[in-house]
Amino acid sequence: MIEFVKIIAAYIDHGVRIFRLDAVAFLWKKIGTPSINLDETHEIIRLLRTLMDHHAETLVIITETNIPNHENLTYFGNQNEAHVIYNFSLPPLLVHALLTGNALYLKRLTRSNPPALTGCTYLNFTASHDGIGLRPTEGALPQGEVDQMLAAIQGFGGRVSMRRGPGGTEKPYEMNISFFEAMQGTLDGPDEYQIERFMAAMAIMLALEGIPAIYIHSLLATPNGYEDVNRTGHNRSINRSQLDYDSISAKLADPEAVEAQVFTRFLSLVETRKQQQAFHPNAVQFTLALPEGLFGIWRQSRERKQSIFAITNVTKEEKMLSLADINLIAGDQWWDLISGHIITDIEGDFSLSPYRTVWFSNVAPDPDESSQS
Repeated sequence: MIEFVKIIAAYIDHGVRIFRLDAVAFLWKKIGTPSINLDETHEIIRLLRTLMDHHAETLVIITETNIPNHENLTYFGNQNEAHVIYNFSLPPLLVHALLTGNALYLKRLTRSNPPALTGCTYLNFTASHDGIGLRPTEGALPQGEVDQMLAAIQGFGGRVSMRRGPGGTEKPYEMNISFFEAMQGTLDGPDEYQIERFMAAMAIMLALEGIPAIYIHSLLATPNGYEDVNRTGHNRSINRSQLDYDSISAKLADPEAVEAQVFTRFLSLVETRKQQQAFHPNAVQFTLALPEGLFGIWRQSRERKQSIFAITNVTKEEKMLSLADINLIAGDQWWDLISGHIITDIEGDFSLSPYRTVWFSNVAPDPDESSQS
């Protein structure tokens, strides 16, 4: 323990300010127990937090714990453990919502996650160097829904990695696939909406309470890396392709290339997000009660000046949104931050094309940042 504290101190001396504790739930081992989430593990995190809080620099602890959501939440402690926890339930439930057009389970997640206390927040992501974990779906997604999702992912060229449980039985542990390829279609198979569906997933992730984390292969719409899987023999290599600078530069320079389309739209969303006080990591979040096929949240800035209604059509069908149902405040002017369009009738119906996202705000968008998405 002393040696690790010295190592952390050395990193701080070299300018490191954020510390990610990888797979920290397994830190402490005790014979006769599963050796996961033990009290001693939490005690060590509390010790590190105490030491870091007393340092002259502002330091951040992120715990990486790919476990069911109710266990993951314990790593906030009582504002005395992690500053940030991975929102591991988000990727599989987001994939499920967009493959099925059913946002019920995604809504349950956002409703059940408690607001993070000041100084703490969630790390929201869709993909990482690992697969899309299935342990966070335990208790959150019925097994039949998981099985349908796995079949669809395998149909899109993905792999499923297993874990060994009690008695030697094997259970699906994670889906191994490029997130862009995971958005090829629905349970019915591939379709023409891959880019729209992918951007819908990214827009939802960017709007949620917390800090967004973006994997470079999502930013660049990297396809499945089958050669890497064959070379290494590991399913996770499918989403760990090494990028060639000249090749990716050429694709990004071609406006017709899929990589360029995704990259441009992604950066536009990020730039728009950065301007909004209502997207602060601790800004208020409330999950909207919307009709089937629509997912939406209301965010409000901490000083209560800005409200954003972030709403996405998670289906490949056009959906009508009744603006009267979301209670846009009369007397305020409302804009869609993504398109830059003014909302002229706050009591009317608003058409959402397949997988379209709107960010309705009572604070005007920056005209230099707005673009159609």
